[in-house]
Amino acid sequence: MNEPLPEYMVVGEGHSTLVFLHGLGGDHTNWQPQFAEFASDYRCVAWTLPGYGLSPPLEALTWPNLSDMLARVLDDISVDRATIVGISMGGYIAQQFAADYDERVDRLVLAATSSEFGRGSASFSERFLAARLKPLDDGSTPADLAPDVVRSLLSSDAPPDAVTNCVASMSRISADAYRAALRCLVTWDFTDHLHEISVPTLCLAGADDVTAPVAALRALAEGLPDAQFAVIDNCNHLMNLDRPVEFNRLTRQFLNAH
Repeated sequence: MNEPLPEYMVVGEGHSTLVFLHGLGGDHTNWQPQFAEFASDYRCVAWTLPGYGLSPPLEALTWPNLSDMLARVLDDISVDRATIVGISMGGYIAQQFAADYDERVDRLVLAATSSEFGRGSASFSERFLAARLKPLDDGSTPADLAPDVVRSLLSSDAPPDAVTNCVASMSRISADAYRAALRCLVTWDFTDHLHEISVPTLCLAGADDVTAPVAALRALAEGLPDAQFAVIDNCNHLMNLDRPVEFNRLTRQFLNAH
């Protein structure tokens, strides 16, 4: 793979590395509460998905290609092994990477994600994709859609800066990049490969999340060889911004134990 590297940022000087992977409507700025919490004792890395923002697009946006590109980012900063923290779509990439590059992964934190999109229903995936593409085909941009999308993914009492952050990050995505990501998203089907992930894993669910329901995270944890499962109360989908204190507490507790 000789395609140009995506935009990424590195914060902190710790000996161990945490890599943060954002979701469908995000970018590297979505992890600010985690940088503030963990950069004092970890090196924290976060990318902006290829094709988003300043990140050059991949010729083909597929899960194996995203996994390979993540390996190249780690090579670029001379990191052999890292703990991968992925939320939503970022959790898909984290699972793919842990299976493809198991020797480079210490631990996983999988938040608001699943082992298959739409619980394996092809008809649901088709309806989801058609519904998400229609406003783009009608001329709307991700910036136009961002306020309503973000409102549906955060709790009504989420920190005000969480709303601002998420709307801003989604607004930086081009319509073409968002289309490509949506088409990639609905192809996710990894349940039969979960046994390939051997590292300790924390699966986190938001109690109020209808996008990645509690049952999906519980099933994910049950399908992994070495996983634990926790639920954050009064929490919607974008949990690292919705309930950052509890997300950080559970993540640190897991890191300290493993």
